[in-house]
Amino acid sequence: MNLNLEGQSVAVFGAARGIGRAIAEGFVAEGCVVRGFDREKTADFVTEGDVASYEGVKSFAGEFERVDHVVFCVGIGSGKFGFPFWNLEPSDWARVLEVNLIGAVNVAHAFAPKLIESGGGSMLFLVSVAGQMGSQTDPPYSASKAALINFTQCAAKDLGPHNVRVNALAPGMVKTELNHSIWAAGQKKVPESERRSFDEWAAEKIKKVSHLGRWQMPEEYAAMATFLASDHAKNITGQTINIDGGQVMHA
Repeated sequence: MNLNLEGQSVAVFGAARGIGRAIAEGFVAEGCVVRGFDREKTADFVTEGDVASYEGVKSFAGEFERVDHVVFCVGIGSGKFGFPFWNLEPSDWARVLEVNLIGAVNVAHAFAPKLIESGGGSMLFLVSVAGQMGSQTDPPYSASKAALINFTQCAAKDLGPHNVRVNALAPGMVKTELNHSIWAAGQKKVPESERRSFDEWAAEKIKKVSHLGRWQMPEEYAAMATFLASDHAKNITGQTINIDGGQVMHA
């Protein structure tokens, strides 16, 4: 399928590694001009910064003469095992919400005028299946992604008249640093004799949560992200699309 994205300008937040890096590389493979933004500069195309800083995000947006697509692929957890939720302190929530939700809002505010000026385009937020089912593993993370799904719909309604589409893409089980941190936090809660390696934990968990019984790969999200940016998806907006092996099914 020819996506006809050649020469288009794309901003990818969270482009240093994992799903964000795969998405950035996916757009490059389609002939796009891609600039990334992340906490560390892992490649020449990545600008170092924090999405929680609106000034930093606005400065990055100001470097674009034109932008056609914006992808927000950023997410942090509390770093603690959140079941039950009172294992956490209320103070554990602030940074998670600041990055996962307010960071996305910062990006939307900074880039919406650019997209409108371009005469159309797309914005994509990476959310999570956790935001659709009240995951007890990390309530701050789950709640932040649920809020971002709602904001996706708000932004889609506001930007629709300007020919800008806004969607959310929800990963299921992907072997990223975030999932590794969930495993590590959980292992601290069990006796040493009952602890399992990451691979053992991952094999058991994927069989429980995925009807297909296999992990998802970052490249799958790159394929969907580029498709959603293309004219083949010109009537898709305000949607949350899951690539999750059937983990979440809505009746």
